[in-house]
Amino acid sequence: MANLRPHELGPFKSGFVSFVGRPNAGKSTLTNALVGSKVVITSDKPQTTRTVVRGIVHREDGQLILVDTPGLHRPRTLLGERLNDLVEATWTEVDVVAMCFPANEKVGPGDKHIAGNLAKLKKGITKVAVITKTDLASPERIAEHLLDVTALGAELDIDWVEIIPVSSVAGDQIGLLADLLMGMLPEGMPLYPEGDLTDAPEEILIAEFIREAALDGVRDELPHSIAVTVEEMGLREDRPEDKPLMEIHANLYVERDSQKGILIGHKGSRLKEVGKRARLQIADFLGMPVFLDLHIKVAKDWQRDPRQLRKLGF
Repeated sequence: MANLRPHELGPFKSGFVSFVGRPNAGKSTLTNALVGSKVVITSDKPQTTRTVVRGIVHREDGQLILVDTPGLHRPRTLLGERLNDLVEATWTEVDVVAMCFPANEKVGPGDKHIAGNLAKLKKGITKVAVITKTDLASPERIAEHLLDVTALGAELDIDWVEIIPVSSVAGDQIGLLADLLMGMLPEGMPLYPEGDLTDAPEEILIAEFIREAALDGVRDELPHSIAVTVEEMGLREDRPEDKPLMEIHANLYVERDSQKGILIGHKGSRLKEVGKRARLQIADFLGMPVFLDLHIKVAKDWQRDPRQLRKLGF
């Protein structure tokens, strides 16, 4: 494959880049912007990402595999501890770690804590700072932010190879970021087939689309209590080949009966809206109509229960 490429492109490169940062730093939106398609759910609720999802960017000069991780935070539950462990284990297996600093928020203790862990990583891992959400900040604020991030690197002895401001929403400097990251990767063969945008199993992505729909508009205490599992999924057998229908049965888990009531809504209106929103996303993702059957179950205090966490895939 590499021999067929134009000579001026140089050697083919491939490798892994991990986006890290505190919750709601814009990591998932940035992953989707670089991939050019939705492979990770996004929400204005912090700590939305719970799995390590790989988004794959295919280019003539290489393949960029983006590892979107949960936001590092001070854990209050066993789930929180496991998510933090997942992030720190991921850092050691990538070529580049890109730390995201949202431009509309000051650099704070949470950023300093994560950057401190970053400083301890082995020397071979390239470190980059990405200033996200520049569409939400003034040029003066962005300039101040760049200085703060530079100062944080100097204080912790982190050699930021690049500090680059971007806006995933406006598309500002996304192409430049892809070019810079690609330049930092080692030479290598393609790691995934052409056309693959993620290596996450379909069931995981579908469960995430349902959770994203459920997160929209819920009260602050509820988001972290929602988990989703796809119990059954398959093409409906009585349909002609040219009119397929994907049938999906999924469970939404909450921790208390009162939360179940919130999610169901008045006369089932909220659950109906969640189902409709999720179904449209899933149909778009699969490229076919979808029948979606949702049930809400209570798994008491599942975030703190090792047995329940295992059952829900954490």
